[in-house]
Amino acid sequence: MNSAEIRQKFLDFFAQRQHQIVPSAPLVVKDDPTLMFINSGMAPFKDYFLGNKPAPSKRIADTQKCLRVSGKHNDLEEVGYDTYHHTMFEMLGNWSFGDYFKKEALAWSWELLTEVYQLPKDRLYVSVFQGDDSENLPMDQEAFDIWKSMIAEDRILMGNKKDNFWEMGDTGPCGPCSEIHVDLRTDEERAQVDGKTLVNADHPQVVEIWNNVFMEFNRLADGSLVKLPAQHVDTGMGFERLCMAIQGKRSNYDTDVFQPLIQFIAKEAGVVYGENEQVDIAIRVMADHIRAIAFAISDGQLPSNNKAGYVIRRILRRAVRYSFTFLDFKKPFLYKLAAVLADQMENVFPELKAQLSFVQRVIEEEENAFLRTLENGLKRLDALEAKFKENNNTIDGKTAFELYDTFGFPLDLTALIAREKGLKVDEAGFGVEMEQQKNRSRNASAQEQSDWVIIQPDVETEFLGYEHDVADSHIVRYRQVKTKSKSEYHIVLDRTPFYAESGGQVGDTGYLISNAEQIEVLDTKKENDLILHITSKLPQNIEATFRSEVDFERRNLIRKNHSATHLLHAALRKVLGEHVQQKGSLVNEKVLRFDFSHFAKVTDEQLREVENIVNQRVRQAIPLEEQRNIPIAEAKEMGAMALFGEKYGEFVRVIAFDRDHSVELCGGIHVHNTGEIGYFKILSESSVAAGVRRIEATTAASAEEYMQQQLNELNAVREVLGTHSNISGAVQKLQEDNKALQKQLEQFELKQLTTLKESLVQKAQSIDGVNFVAEKVDVSTADYLKKLAFDMRQAVDNLVLVLAAEIDGKPQIAVMLSDNLVSDRKLNASQMVRELAKEIKGGGGGQPFYATAGGKDTSGLTAVPAKAAELVKTLINA
Repeated sequence: MNSAEIRQKFLDFFAQRQHQIVPSAPLVVKDDPTLMFINSGMAPFKDYFLGNKPAPSKRIADTQKCLRVSGKHNDLEEVGYDTYHHTMFEMLGNWSFGDYFKKEALAWSWELLTEVYQLPKDRLYVSVFQGDDSENLPMDQEAFDIWKSMIAEDRILMGNKKDNFWEMGDTGPCGPCSEIHVDLRTDEERAQVDGKTLVNADHPQVVEIWNNVFMEFNRLADGSLVKLPAQHVDTGMGFERLCMAIQGKRSNYDTDVFQPLIQFIAKEAGVVYGENEQVDIAIRVMADHIRAIAFAISDGQLPSNNKAGYVIRRILRRAVRYSFTFLDFKKPFLYKLAAVLADQMENVFPELKAQLSFVQRVIEEEENAFLRTLENGLKRLDALEAKFKENNNTIDGKTAFELYDTFGFPLDLTALIAREKGLKVDEAGFGVEMEQQKNRSRNASAQEQSDWVIIQPDVETEFLGYEHDVADSHIVRYRQVKTKSKSEYHIVLDRTPFYAESGGQVGDTGYLISNAEQIEVLDTKKENDLILHITSKLPQNIEATFRSEVDFERRNLIRKNHSATHLLHAALRKVLGEHVQQKGSLVNEKVLRFDFSHFAKVTDEQLREVENIVNQRVRQAIPLEEQRNIPIAEAKEMGAMALFGEKYGEFVRVIAFDRDHSVELCGGIHVHNTGEIGYFKILSESSVAAGVRRIEATTAASAEEYMQQQLNELNAVREVLGTHSNISGAVQKLQEDNKALQKQLEQFELKQLTTLKESLVQKAQSIDGVNFVAEKVDVSTADYLKKLAFDMRQAVDNLVLVLAAEIDGKPQIAVMLSDNLVSDRKLNASQMVRELAKEIKGGGGGQPFYATAGGKDTSGLTAVPAKAAELVKTLINA
């Protein structure tokens, strides 16, 4: 049975049992501050379990893309080394929201595994929660009795809280669980050791494949457990492990889930998978990591230097590092794997195939950038090699951490390079530096969040913001959130006109006004499906009726910029081509920022054409056509553009400004007709990432102010130039005159440099056969200092030269040695300059024959020549 058939049989099995089959949510989480990525099958359904929102169906089944590389669930460093850990994986799941419970869930799981998939019953073990006295949690007798009616009692194992009480995180839905484990060992291995002793013991062939979680509790911030309003079932079956079990393999990587990728890599590398363990690990790392990288990018997360983007960049760089080190891929290769993966997953996750060229371009550029970084890191190691050899042949922990933090060198890569150079790494010192960084990060992000105080239970917020800026509201729940720098409150209302930050549009601000007081709303955000009104204080009377009042002036500017992004998107597709897709946006009251897929700089002519098209649409005063709660299939038939990486429900909202021009799925606030935008002006166009460009623009009064500022600036230039015509010609003449003067100045400085060199040659002193020159000199640039040093090297044999200079207000030192002094006398310019740099409170380095240093204290420059003379005498007589 191949993997596609295994997946389909699961979905069909639960469809036959009245489960609604839903598509996978995007990997990237946008409205939940507790998660960066979907890390479990239940994560997209968290609000249903908490009762914040009704589920679309009481029974659901799916296959969910998941990613575990950070936080509580962190498997990254194990990936490639064992047979079953992955970064991105599929979680097959069936869900009951207040419908069936343990009896049906356990019976169906056993039926599917043993009758449909025909896994041998004598290779399966189940576990149930044994209870926990510390929290007064009883044993799950109900699950035990259900299993006992289906299987032999000796195959039912008791599990502790760690293994058999599932919790999503520090807070949230949780409950006892019953796991199913499979023993994949050979008959001979099974005869020697009883399989039940290997369950939950990290044995590579005795693995958990399915977990039935019975959501009964909610873990509060104070650690206590409260009963959920209803009982739910949350099951998760690792698809890759299931394929391993059904296909009779001893590793997930030996299944047809991974083999197409593995064989492609092996062929391109000219190796045979299975012959060399270190090479095999590298191949497994690449085959696994491309799945996480490609699907994250196709779901809207570009690699970057912070948060979720940094996680993806880290995974990508780990894959490149293994391919570079163990498979000798010195040029980008990983991006080629995306095409193999896209073909393999086209029928289940078509979003990757639809964006393949974009995803490949992003990965290739990231590979190029990291390969350059690797090269720079290797040069850094080479430059410091002499220092390490002086330090007991050890790369100190601080340098190892710098290589990790700045160049992306994991500790094991630094250790590998160190071994090749006959060095070792201070791993303990590295650990200290790493822990200090983690502590800084924890302190910066630490927050204390109270549990929700529920005023009105089971109330879903009614959003009124499309029609109203004001509404009468009541508080239904609130909580306090404290960080190191501030304390704030999150307030949820029963009815609100406030738009919560989403889809690039910033959240509304305004006021909650009662008869007794006025509370300022500083921001509005979305957490899953809750609309949070952020305030700095709580109302005195929580149960009062409030007039919820949006800052209308600010919202009006935001809506103009938001509608302009729709017109901009359509104009870009018309001018640049249909490949243009939105990749991100920011809309506030001042500017709009629009990121889009395009592989070249947008020319000035193209930008003018785009701007003209948008302004033409503005002048036409096209009325807004809004349709709410229409089936998503119908919306797509209308031509509405859905953004990759966005999670859409069964019913959507469509915004159109002329159906032949701009039709998009959107939940934001818009103008009633395009004429309200007034005027549209592009401010800048730039690159954001590989294959992604960014346009910043503004509208209405802000656009007019910008144009007036530009006109004022132009008039000021006219006054300075003394002309009102041919301004560009006058500026060009100034540039030409300046260039001529610069050339004259350069010739004058070079002449002075020659004179200075001749003077220094005359000052050479003989110290034990060495011609020594040390002088504080007057030069204008570091380049001139370097030229002077090299000119002196040509003019004087057996030279030890030390030059000190103040350049742009900062002290600099240069040390130059003749080659024979380096080879015969064992002098080293890098070591010398580091010693001399202490006089200027600085540091430096370079090559054995030439090195430079910079510092903070210019007053120390006068002491450098005398110290250099003492240093040379000491070194020569050593």
